[in-house]
Amino acid sequence: LGAGINETGRLNPEGRRRALAEIKRFKLLAEGMGLPPLSAVATAAVRDAEDGPDFRAEVERETGIKLYVIDGREEARLSAQGVLLGWPGASGLMCDIGGSSMELAEISEGSVGRRVTSGLGPLKLAGIKGGKKALRAHIKQVMQDLAAEMGTDHKRIYLVGGSWRAIAKLDMLRRGYPLWVLHEYRMTPSGLKKTLDWIAKTDLDAARRQTSTSSARMALVPVAALVLKRLIQTFHPKEIAISAYGIREGLLYEQMPEKLRGRDPLIEAARFYEAKDARLPGAGKGLFAFLYPLFRNENASRRRIIRAACLLHDVSWRAHPDYRHEVTFEAATRANLGGMTHEERVFLGVALLHRYKSNRDECRFADVFSILSDKDLAKAEVLGKAMRFGAMFTIDKPHEKASLRWRPKKRELHLSIKPEAADLFGEAAEARFAALAQALDANTVIKSL
Repeated sequence: LGAGINETGRLNPEGRRRALAEIKRFKLLAEGMGLPPLSAVATAAVRDAEDGPDFRAEVERETGIKLYVIDGREEARLSAQGVLLGWPGASGLMCDIGGSSMELAEISEGSVGRRVTSGLGPLKLAGIKGGKKALRAHIKQVMQDLAAEMGTDHKRIYLVGGSWRAIAKLDMLRRGYPLWVLHEYRMTPSGLKKTLDWIAKTDLDAARRQTSTSSARMALVPVAALVLKRLIQTFHPKEIAISAYGIREGLLYEQMPEKLRGRDPLIEAARFYEAKDARLPGAGKGLFAFLYPLFRNENASRRRIIRAACLLHDVSWRAHPDYRHEVTFEAATRANLGGMTHEERVFLGVALLHRYKSNRDECRFADVFSILSDKDLAKAEVLGKAMRFGAMFTIDKPHEKASLRWRPKKRELHLSIKPEAADLFGEAAEARFAALAQALDANTVIKSL
């Protein structure tokens, strides 16, 4: 919509035609799915173009949908709320780039603070006269003005928008990164600078094919790369993270009651999958209680992943037994889950893999394992083998049938079994308990209560 707006002051005719066609299509799809009326917002291009009101009238006339034109500060707020939907405890600076604008918003302790908008969208910048030198000077000046308003004490920057995602894919390509999941992909300033320099001299058409990026999106990358380089030089973050959640998710967040906003997106998703796919919904809670003594010394972040794993431990039971371990690993690492770093995603995947398979030899995901340290791989294996034992011992409230105790200094793993559960500890359960002890490098102590 915003292509050429600097020269004409009007919406791009082809973009306008395509946008209307897509709105019509989505309206029909929504009606076919029995969804309530759609909400639609328009951003920089429509609010800046002289024929923006005419386009809004055309959309309403053709579809019945009212386009709400939001200003830049509201756009920043909604995009920041989208980040909070994926990271309820996010803290830092959100940066959302579109075709015609770039917004910044401060995020801290689950709320949105200062926010500002600018004309640093790649389509808008294409109209700057005077070549690259003038373009760089303009970007630098605008960025300094933004920094004066927003401050530069933000340790992490959350990047929202298609141009940033395209650059993140190129960073993955350059690094040979094994897990192509954009959400929560993290970069260091020094590493990202190498990629931005690499972009300036690489064959972007070849890179576009390798990263499955559209030609229209890749055409914006060189200018977006100049903006991103200046953003890093101006704000000096220690880390840059990609958020796949933005203004769309921010609109969903807007409709949520306060108590729902603070819920953990990972645990809520795991509960949903358990309720939908597990043989015995609710069993994950009991399994977590049963295994908790093994992991009581882990920090809160790790216990959260352990809890999610227990909730998900039985959701892949329909897969063929020979491939269950691969299906569950792929589901954990590739699923559209929020609230997890890539390291946590792989930890969860490895744990679920070992829930179904005792070893990971000759596994086709070996390159992804490299994201974890050897120590964390070993811990994920212990969790997987613990779930493997707990699920075999009994799927129904194992914490009420027996109890575990882990004495790491003595390297002893204790299992105390209630009389009514003695017959549950059969050959298969005994073998899996032994495998768990081996993973812990522990001796076993088994007693009846």
